Amino acid sequence: MLKTLPRLIIPCLAASLAACAATPERGAFLTRYDDLEARTDMVRAGALDRTDAAALAAVQSVRIEPTVYAPAPDASAWMTPQEQARVLREVDAQLCFELSERYEIANAAPADAHVRAAVTDVRPTGRAGSAAAAAASFFIPGPIGLRAPGTLGGLSAEAEMLSPSGEQTAAIVWSRSATAVGTDNPSLSRIGDALQFAEPFADAAAAAMTPEGREPRKIEASADPCADYGPRFRPEGFLSRFATGLYIPDTSAARPEETKD
Repeated sequence: MLKTLPRLIIPCLAASLAACAATPERGAFLTRYDDLEARTDMVRAGALDRTDAAALAAVQSVRIEPTVYAPAPDASAWMTPQEQARVLREVDAQLCFELSERYEIANAAPADAHVRAAVTDVRPTGRAGSAAAAAASFFIPGPIGLRAPGTLGGLSAEAEMLSPSGEQTAAIVWSRSATAVGTDNPSLSRIGDALQFAEPFADAAAAAMTPEGREPRKIEASADPCADYGPRFRPEGFLSRFATGLYIPDTSAARPEETKD
């Protein structure tokens, strides 16, 4: 049986990746949806985007608005307020990390453009079976793991960059779901997959908002504009996934927002 696993995994993996890269549904958050084109260079996610390269060339600083939750009217309301806040916080963090490598982040001062984003759908990660999936991955060598069908969660989100006058200079509609065969880590958290997918969403959004040829910015740890979210790389998250096979939000996600008296 074990000898047949590689032959079974390869076609299943191809089928799973093709399924999750379907064209995402447009929401109602962006200021405009015309001229969006399907991305053909993504395997595990589906995306539509547009980029005004000429307008982006003049942008040197951006202000990032807090991410909002803007689900479709028929979306099921299963998240607790704490879960919703944590997903939005992680999207905020990842957008800050990615955009700060491309632009100066102007948190208070006037900026050349501002970025706004919305989470439009969160599909829950099934906790029942995630532990079993993590245990099963121990017996499969390499980075490929197995997930039970009932444990697959996902994230859909949209973002756009607007000029000071409100003109859209870049936009993206993005969606990704976990696959039964692949490299997505199971989680005992219902928002585990959504938290993991905040980073690839932010990376795709920042790429759509950056003109070709722009040199990456060097981020000094002592002056990191995203320091409120915690470290950009958390080794404890990698170690916990290596040890348990699970994605654990407390060791991997952004630092919770501090409450002020």
